[in-house]
Amino acid sequence: MPWPLSKLDKKELIKLGERVKAIRNEKGLSLEEVAQKIGKDRQSIHKMEKGDFNPSYIYILAVCKGLDIHISELFIN
Repeated sequence: MPWPLSKLDKKELIKLGERVKAIRNEKGLSLEEVAQKIGKDRQSIHKMEKGDFNPSYIYILAVCKGLDIHISELFIN
């Protein structure tokens, strides 16, 4: 990451990752299946789910495509 994240920013990344993981599990998809669908590596998706990766907007869109959801579904509680 290009700069240190604040605690609040880190919490938001964790929250986003938890949401991605929950949706992936609801759909019965493995990390490998999502990764294969979007042409990304499993490790980066795993890091995103843990909040250890600050994804770009384009990366988030790709993950949403792999999960077959609209991006807005990530931000609805």
